[in-house]
Amino acid sequence: MARHDIQSFWLRETMHLDISESSPMGERFSLNNAVDPDVGVNSLKDYHLSSSEHFAIEIQTGRDGSKFADLILKKTLDREAQAVHRLVLTAVDGGVPARSGTANIVVRVLDVNDKAPSFDKDNYKIELMENSPIGSLVLKMNATDRDEEPLDREKVPEYDITFTVTDRGSPPLSDNETMTLELLDVNDNVPQFPQSFYTIRVMENNAPGALLDSLTAYDPDLHENQYLVYFIIEREIANTSMSMLFSINPENGKLYALKTFDHEIEKEFLFHIEARDSGVPPLSSNVTVHIIIVDQNDNTPVIVSPWRAHGSVVEEKIPRSTDKGCLVSKVIAIDGDSVLNSRITYQFLQVTDATLFSLDQYNGEIRTMRMFSYRDPRLQRLVVVAKDNGEPALSATVTIKLSTVETAVKAYSDMTEVPLEYDIFSDLNLYLVIGLGSVSFLLLITILVTIVLKCQKPKSSKAAPPCRNSVVSERNSFADSTLVSNDAYWYSMFLAETRKGKLVVRQPAPKGSRYIVSSLPRSTGLTETSGSAPSTLQYLSESLKPSHGHRVEGHHVFPMNSAISLRSLLAVKDIVSAAGGVHHQQ
Repeated sequence: MARHDIQSFWLRETMHLDISESSPMGERFSLNNAVDPDVGVNSLKDYHLSSSEHFAIEIQTGRDGSKFADLILKKTLDREAQAVHRLVLTAVDGGVPARSGTANIVVRVLDVNDKAPSFDKDNYKIELMENSPIGSLVLKMNATDRDEEPLDREKVPEYDITFTVTDRGSPPLSDNETMTLELLDVNDNVPQFPQSFYTIRVMENNAPGALLDSLTAYDPDLHENQYLVYFIIEREIANTSMSMLFSINPENGKLYALKTFDHEIEKEFLFHIEARDSGVPPLSSNVTVHIIIVDQNDNTPVIVSPWRAHGSVVEEKIPRSTDKGCLVSKVIAIDGDSVLNSRITYQFLQVTDATLFSLDQYNGEIRTMRMFSYRDPRLQRLVVVAKDNGEPALSATVTIKLSTVETAVKAYSDMTEVPLEYDIFSDLNLYLVIGLGSVSFLLLITILVTIVLKCQKPKSSKAAPPCRNSVVSERNSFADSTLVSNDAYWYSMFLAETRKGKLVVRQPAPKGSRYIVSSLPRSTGLTETSGSAPSTLQYLSESLKPSHGHRVEGHHVFPMNSAISLRSLLAVKDIVSAAGGVHHQQ
């Protein structure tokens, strides 16, 4: 933010203006004299003029925000009534607190020959003695003119005066003499421009030094009083002096451009030109010049969407199931020229199938006109041209290659420019699936191994208690290695007991010709070691002699001829242990 530390001041503490009393009401005179080094809100903001019935001020604002004042004549002047007007102009800046500066304005009213001469008397009566000598004073007349100059050289540069003398004789005699009166010029006319405000239109991209216009003023005085000098009243716009941008020939008032202007950067300029004569004292007047930089169609449209590298082709994908009227793509172009020249229209330059896509000429939207059929090619090539409204028109093109895919593609949104294809089996997803599957498989193997190891833990070596469900089978003679009879019945009972969770085992009983057939629960671990086989069996009293086919404690008692060899039962036991979870330790 600019610091409000410097008071506004004036280039001249007193400004002198020479204004003809014949100037019409409404004529303006530039007062471009105030300067404020501050910027922004602290710069010059307003002007105030002391009270006057003849003058007022009008504040003008330039394109850069600077303000300057013009003095306006609101009532005609009369030099004979008031020859000099003294005014005070105050400039106020926008700082807090506001600071101000004052300047004096001295207006000298220039005379015009608007008053007729008048004598001090309307009628004179003279009595003259006859025989008065020649040269005698007859009458002294007094005529006055309220104007400064009784004669106006600019209107009548010379007069022919004829003097006639007539006597009163009879007949009267007369004689005459003609005298030419040439009026000398005085610097009493200010330079005058044909108009008080000039608007000059300059086409951008002009050549430096190009002639813009001729601002010629006219001064009716003679000699040095009419010799005019032109110059630009200095002022700055964006830290650039007007004399760096424009030049005027001091002798003939021809205005030139010193640089090439760009409408996109500089659109207008406002300044004053003064014409001053060489009289003593010099008289001057000024005119306001408004330079307008006219836009030229010198900017080619630039396509900003869909974005692509310079010279490349835009590739997009859409599903073949796209409905009619769906937005496929949108072309957006911008133009740096003025509003008229930058108006963009769009149209197809090339299209694979004109019946498949439509293009809005104003907003650049590309939509489907129908659904895709199996006859439509998979690749569609669209060339869109964006054309401005200049003369001649400039344009830019973009090529869009559309690929129709069968897989699911994210719907094209009006808010996005590039359709995205959704692939569930992308490389990243595939790696994630493999990783998760591997971890899960290893976890499952670990759990299974842990369960197996727990189940294989050996039970206590404590001898199994005698089983209540022991069956004693008598036989008179035994065959240790064969099944003698009732094999089918025995095998059925073996399977039935096994399904109940029990294991059937046969062992020879000591001191007798009996065999004990034991039915043990599966949960009871059966351990058989060398020399200790009888210790795991239950011995029944020899007094117990059940008859063939009777049931003892819910189990069958088989005769000896239906016995199985010990090795055979142990082999069956091993198979059952492996299948059903009963573990046998050799």
